[in-house]
Amino acid sequence: MFESLPIWEFLTNLDYKQFWKCDFCYLAEEFMDSYAIKYIGLLYLLLAFVSCKKKNENSLPETIKKNFVTINYAKGFSIEKPASGITIIKVYSPWPDADEAFTYALVPKELKTQPQLNEKDFDAIINVPVERIIATSTTHIPALENLGVIDKLIGFPETRYISSEATRKKIDKGKITDLGNNESINTEMVINLNPDLVMGFSINNQNRAYETLQRSNIPIVYNGDWTEETPLGKAEWIKFFAPFFGFEEKAENLFKVTEENYLTAKALAKKATNKPTVLSGALYKDVWYLPGGKSWAASFINDANADYLWSDTNATGSLSLSVESVLAKAVDASFWISPSQFISYNELDKASRHYNRFKAYKEKKIYTFANTKGETGGMLFYELGPARPDLILKDLIYIFHPELLPEHELFFFKPLLQ
Repeated sequence: MFESLPIWEFLTNLDYKQFWKCDFCYLAEEFMDSYAIKYIGLLYLLLAFVSCKKKNENSLPETIKKNFVTINYAKGFSIEKPASGITIIKVYSPWPDADEAFTYALVPKELKTQPQLNEKDFDAIINVPVERIIATSTTHIPALENLGVIDKLIGFPETRYISSEATRKKIDKGKITDLGNNESINTEMVINLNPDLVMGFSINNQNRAYETLQRSNIPIVYNGDWTEETPLGKAEWIKFFAPFFGFEEKAENLFKVTEENYLTAKALAKKATNKPTVLSGALYKDVWYLPGGKSWAASFINDANADYLWSDTNATGSLSLSVESVLAKAVDASFWISPSQFISYNELDKASRHYNRFKAYKEKKIYTFANTKGETGGMLFYELGPARPDLILKDLIYIFHPELLPEHELFFFKPLLQ
């Protein structure tokens, strides 16, 4: 039956599950043709291979099992530690719907024998630890601060959006250069700064500035933390930053604290005896934008043991709805969270006559993070929130179930101004 197939084509097309289930005697009968003797040795090897694959992975040597850094929540990257001493980082979601992964090699400067890497195999090769870095998203700031390497930051586009007091002091002292707009970053200034690395942020694969910098031999590493869909998934990207500075253990410990805090708060929320209904978003040009049911924002509401009225939708981004459909579903919602950019009831009144029809408006149960800003107007929620999901969750638990956290002081979310 296998006479017309070359052996490697046969092996490629073999159904291994069925092969394993077969009775060995039946296999022997099938192979008793002109190929039997020739390939009997190969058959034994194949059986041994399949048998090994059936073993529990726990039987693998420790050196093999520990090749990959454990990533429990984030879906957008992986970190591999081959025996050569280098670190391989892959970024699977630098932006939504990316059709290819980016692969980066991190080579320790202290290696006595530098590995001979083929540049064609990697999107960038970086010598670590990094001493001079340019970041491009405010979400990068907390990771650099928490790892204790914010002094390595030498440039940032539109520094006015940075809210951190510690980093703002460095900006004021001229230690961090403003590089213009992120989408059209000042490439001449970047080249003059001569960074070891640009930690890139992009909404798609069209960024001419980054292409120019790559041609100037400045490594670009895409960071896709913003594409994660779960609170702990975003927070786990601190592990992504760590290998560039040699602080992997520190990142593990920092994330473990955040994870424990978040899971403890989530468990506390489950003790609530009521489950209030929640509305979110607001109108923009006659379209009401609000979080999809599988989005990062919706996860917080659900984990705070509240009933987000659109939690049954599968969208991971935002939904675009008519005001009529929102009113029909949420006119009696107990709370209204994150009403877009609005920070006061007066602003809502001026923007639309529909807003005062909601129960949450009438009972003054609208909460926003839009009025929690840094010194120069940047929203702290966008900068620090992804790194501290535990603080966001505790805010929402206090809002929905104040009896569970009576001593909590709201950090991000505040009542809409009267």
